[in-house]
Amino acid sequence: MGPLQCNCSIFGDESTCEAIVIDPGDQIEDILAILTKHALKVTDIVITHAHLDHIGGAAKLKAATGAPVHMNANDQELYDMVDVQAGWLGMETPERTEIDVDARDGNTLKLADAEFHILHTPGHTQGSTSVWIPSENKLVAGDTLFRDSIGRTDLPGGDGRQILRSIHDKLLPLPDAAVVICGHGPNTTIGRERERNPFLRGM
Repeated sequence: MGPLQCNCSIFGDESTCEAIVIDPGDQIEDILAILTKHALKVTDIVITHAHLDHIGGAAKLKAATGAPVHMNANDQELYDMVDVQAGWLGMETPERTEIDVDARDGNTLKLADAEFHILHTPGHTQGSTSVWIPSENKLVAGDTLFRDSIGRTDLPGGDGRQILRSIHDKLLPLPDAAVVICGHGPNTTIGRERERNPFLRGM
């Protein structure tokens, strides 16, 4: 989604016709079209971190669906700077919304029988979170972990040692076969990154 090509994830359940949307950064019309096509009602909107490309469309999606927005409170200050972020990127400042739920480490959302576990994984930003879905063996990693890379830490709130600690403590203990949906670029697996990611050597 958007000029920075953020990956937005829509998880839908056929039995309840409910959905959770993670990182609606832009192009809300496209997201709504997918929801309409599959007759899905959004119950929760989850933001992995408050960079513009991940949260830029949250206000519009909330207005269209009425679903609450979840974001870790440690990123509130960064979200309050969304106009500054837009200036850095030469983009228009998006509509803002109140954050309804503090996405704290250990919080759990449910979609039918599937549980979505919030993992606080700071380092890319102080409020960065990942979402682990054990029943699907999937991890939505935001910008914490990428295929062959990790999130940048040179922006406000970034911390290079902290992001490596988050990956070591929260992500690498997950099953090797777990599919990682990254914030940008292609999917990967925990096992692949453990073996091949140059930033994780020695872990």
